[in-house]
Amino acid sequence: MNVTFETPLKEIAGLNWELVRLLEQELHIATVEEALLYLPFRYVDRRFFVPVDDVRGPDGMVQVVGVVSQMEIVGQGRKQRLVAKLQGSRRSIDVVWFRGVRFHYRRIRIGSCYVAFGKMDRFGSTLAMTHPEFDLYTEEMLKTARIEGVYSSTAKINRLPQAQRAIADLIRSVANVVLMGVEDPLDERFYARCGLIPLRQALWDVHFPKEFAEVERALKRLKFDEAFFVQLRLQQFRVRSHTLNSGIEFSRVGNRFNKLYKEELPFDLTRAQKRVLHEMHDDMRSGRQMNRLLQGDVGSGKTLVALFSMLLAVDNGYQSCLMAPTEILAQQHYSTIKRFTANIGVTVALITGNIKRGERERLRAELQAGKIDILIGTHALIEGDISFNNLGIVVVDEQHRFGVDQRATLWAKGTNRLPHILVMTATPIPRTLSMTLYGDLDVSVIDELPPGRKPIKTVHVYEEQRGQVYEGVVRELAKGRQAYVVYPLIEENEKMDFASLEEGFVSLKQFFEPRGYLLAMLHGRMSPDEKNYAMRAFSANRVQVLVSTTVVEVGVDVPNATVMLIESAQRFGLSQMHQLRGRVGRGGEESYCLLMTPYNLSPNTRARIETMVRTNDGFEIAEADLRLRGPGDIDGTKQSGVATQFRLIDVKQDCKLIEMANAKAKMLIQEDPLLAKPENAKIKSELARRALGSRYSKIG
Repeated sequence: MNVTFETPLKEIAGLNWELVRLLEQELHIATVEEALLYLPFRYVDRRFFVPVDDVRGPDGMVQVVGVVSQMEIVGQGRKQRLVAKLQGSRRSIDVVWFRGVRFHYRRIRIGSCYVAFGKMDRFGSTLAMTHPEFDLYTEEMLKTARIEGVYSSTAKINRLPQAQRAIADLIRSVANVVLMGVEDPLDERFYARCGLIPLRQALWDVHFPKEFAEVERALKRLKFDEAFFVQLRLQQFRVRSHTLNSGIEFSRVGNRFNKLYKEELPFDLTRAQKRVLHEMHDDMRSGRQMNRLLQGDVGSGKTLVALFSMLLAVDNGYQSCLMAPTEILAQQHYSTIKRFTANIGVTVALITGNIKRGERERLRAELQAGKIDILIGTHALIEGDISFNNLGIVVVDEQHRFGVDQRATLWAKGTNRLPHILVMTATPIPRTLSMTLYGDLDVSVIDELPPGRKPIKTVHVYEEQRGQVYEGVVRELAKGRQAYVVYPLIEENEKMDFASLEEGFVSLKQFFEPRGYLLAMLHGRMSPDEKNYAMRAFSANRVQVLVSTTVVEVGVDVPNATVMLIESAQRFGLSQMHQLRGRVGRGGEESYCLLMTPYNLSPNTRARIETMVRTNDGFEIAEADLRLRGPGDIDGTKQSGVATQFRLIDVKQDCKLIEMANAKAKMLIQEDPLLAKPENAKIKSELARRALGSRYSKIG
């Protein structure tokens, strides 16, 4: 039988069939490749044997040698257990089994010398091991003793006799069958120049190392391969969009663009905004599809840059659309863009999920007839009955809240040629993570704020200071300003969190309304009309305090708001707190962000709060977030694919490896974009194999 990485384990003779069944059922490990990449989460050194007399007490995993001096089955029913005494010359330890009692009772011989390997615990004055690996001691053990991997497991798998050994034995059997036939996708010169070992050796050593250094070398090779083939795929997408994907040529800068830029805009663009506009215009007049990621900190003016890109499309006879993740943000964009374009002859429309059927039909007809220049909306934009007359550019705001499939559906609404793509995010992305998520996109960064913006003053306050904090908010309201009070809302605690929000709202009303200030509440359970009413009331300053969940996190723009009070700030991530802070400081007035927490905080939480107090720099905050929480927890990146791309890579720890893989992939694709050269045939084949297995998501 020809065994490959894709061969199902159940087709290989001689394996532990019950374990094969449970691995697929419990851990979704069904193929040879999945078994070989089922890596130990830690390793234990079994090269050393400790006599019973030398055991010092509970001290993690230990391998003990002694003679079984007595053995008995005690207890009844579920409490039945086998207890064996492992004896030294001066002391003994108990070895206990609650499962497989009869099996172990039959195989253990009193008076024989055994090795027990497991976790040592203390019960009163007695040292004991529960469910250890337990084998007859032989001289051969001294020769074959080794470092062993410990595999993550489940309760059902752990019920198998000596489950860890069974897993290792299965992987050894699989490796023995398949590894001799494994063809390395990288040739020897390639991996040697990168300081890597052969793939076959890496797959063996990561499970069965002789020294701990072998584990490091094996992981380096396996991680490199993972990063390299992801980067290779992204670089191919990038080259394809630059050289193969025919885009729409926006050859001229027309009247609408010029009128807004020269006559209607009440301020100058920043140098960064102008630079980014030039980068985008170069893309859009090149005849190739633009695929660009626009990063900019909160308040840096990304929406205005996006509007100018859409006006380029309109001036060249094409339509534009902007997709936002929430109705509040879509409404905000609509209001902003309507205001800027009021006098330049552009038709702007809004479509959201709650639009009435008749209005939707009218918009749909006007869109197909080419009467709408700019369409702004939410997920309603990607529904099947929405189609454009001639879509020229797609702007996706806060893209991490949209899945890849949603974006692709929207792009497919273009005509023969692909519309230009602008992906905007106000969540600054660390360089390594950006390389991982958006390697196929060109990146533009707006790295300065409009002039006149004062840095937001961030203060850490404690719940015991609540009265003083509220008085400080009143002083701002007395100047005619407004304030946000934000409560956490975590799905797992949704009922409790809503109760906390509503209780907080009542308490805040009791404090602020007698002083002449009105409050409104905003949360995700409200209807779209209720949300819009609350936002309009706050925007018009009919309401001075908006009590909200994190639905105000993205895009809400009320320049008169100068206070952001974040309740239970210990429950927010760094990036999320930074986004919330960005809701204030949008006018010319001094603004404040107050982070309220209990006094007792974990070191990690205190580090997050201190970072917020220390800096307003979104990129510094993103780097700190990556260090403190890891890529899977950075706001939104789970939705964008980083969690599914990598099994082995840790983006925050493996930066250098990712950078090396990125450099090698770029170099290779520059030399051979289609991997058509004979010397790259194995790499091309491996890339296709991985893509076929859907192990890597297309990003962007």
